[in-house]
Amino acid sequence: MQETHRVEAFIDGVFAIAITLLVLEFKVPSLAPTASNLELLRGLVALWPSLLAFLASFAAILIMWVNHHGFFRLLDGVNTRFLYANGFLLLLITFVPFPTAVLASYLDRPGAHMAAAAYCGTHVLINLAYNLLWYTAARRRQLIKDQVPQQVLQRVRLAYLLAFPVYLTATALSLWQPYLGLLLCSSLWVLWAQLDYTAEPP
Repeated sequence: MQETHRVEAFIDGVFAIAITLLVLEFKVPSLAPTASNLELLRGLVALWPSLLAFLASFAAILIMWVNHHGFFRLLDGVNTRFLYANGFLLLLITFVPFPTAVLASYLDRPGAHMAAAAYCGTHVLINLAYNLLWYTAARRRQLIKDQVPQQVLQRVRLAYLLAFPVYLTATALSLWQPYLGLLLCSSLWVLWAQLDYTAEPP
């Protein structure tokens, strides 16, 4: 098995780039040079879909990074299969700015249903990637530290599995009610933000 330090440094860089790219969706309002303060204010207010999409994706990527960091604390090392699974996850993480941009552009338009579904659907794929990452590491505990209790692995596994139908439902719901779909998708932040990779369950 290989050491994890170099891999973690690379991962941190990828997450940092993905989270930075989100802000590129903000565009300065295109107004006439003689535009008044009120017109500029209206132009800035019109950017609310971009702000909402930015905040949602920033929070999502931040929480993903925290969970990824927690997952790595369980590892005794990595192997080639794990690196490829991790690469698939990073591919999807770097893709997040694109559905975010689509959501920002269409959230207040008739295409909001498909934009929200594409955004939630991206999280379905990310959840699949996290499950694949867990499988490559925790199956038969091949990459897990000996001192990690089995209860911790079961708790993480259950959280990853239960999230899949929720993300899938959010994607389908978005095609009918985009805001409800996005709300359901974002509700999982509570699960991920509180998922404990170290302590024993109460």
